[in-house]
Amino acid sequence: MTALRFAYNTNGLAHHRLADAIDLVADLGYAGLALTPDVPHLDPFLATPAEIDRVAAHLDRRGLDICIQTGARFVLDARRKHQPTLLDPDPEGRDRRLGFLIRCLDIGRDLGAGVLAFWSGNPPAPEAAGVLDERLADGARRIADAAHERGMVAAFEPEPGMHVETLAGWAALRDAAAHPALRLALDVGHVHCNREGDVAQLTEAYARDLADVQVEDMREGEHLHLPFGEGTLDLPPVLAALARTGYDGLVGVELSRDSHRAPLIAEAAIEFLRRIHP
Repeated sequence: MTALRFAYNTNGLAHHRLADAIDLVADLGYAGLALTPDVPHLDPFLATPAEIDRVAAHLDRRGLDICIQTGARFVLDARRKHQPTLLDPDPEGRDRRLGFLIRCLDIGRDLGAGVLAFWSGNPPAPEAAGVLDERLADGARRIADAAHERGMVAAFEPEPGMHVETLAGWAALRDAAAHPALRLALDVGHVHCNREGDVAQLTEAYARDLADVQVEDMREGEHLHLPFGEGTLDLPPVLAALARTGYDGLVGVELSRDSHRAPLIAEAAIEFLRRIHP
């Protein structure tokens, strides 16, 4: 049995300076930080090498591991959430998304991260699924290549409402891209939301693919990240499955809608997780 290492995602600390967020997470006893490079936290297009070095030193001083999440909403387009994507029909749009992901890889490498998580997004207009699948497989291979060059892995996250939203979709992408540095970022709430089956059993079934895990509470059919105890996800068997299969990456708490009460929610989350996985 592996002792799980919990982290907190900075998308749930949007009103904190990054230095204060690091101290809060460390003081609460988390083992790591899931960093979403975004406008308030190491803006990927404005952060200087000196700023990144200061954050790396701060993480080291506080003993926090780190992984990189790439869910910034408007960092590429101030008017369109999560656009452009790797599915964009315009090659320039796809290259902008790829450039953003590579920039996040560079930040992650300089901070000591081993994993970057990303997702498919949606095209700006409907297109044939096969065309979109080919674009995504090509983009995934390119980001996995870039990750491998930096000594990292690229972890793909199925996301409800996006082109690839299920574990079955991940398996198809994994087989199409066929890249050793392409792994799975599993958000267990998404599996529950999608009604894909027993979440603990599926966690165990995909254990060999895992490079990143995110947790929160959620209800079936409703993609809303909830504090623990406010949804219907049975989390203890999922954590037990992760420990039983030897998962040794970070398990990040993702509560992006709760930044306005982050200190209370982050403290309640780690206390809950310690109760069910001492």
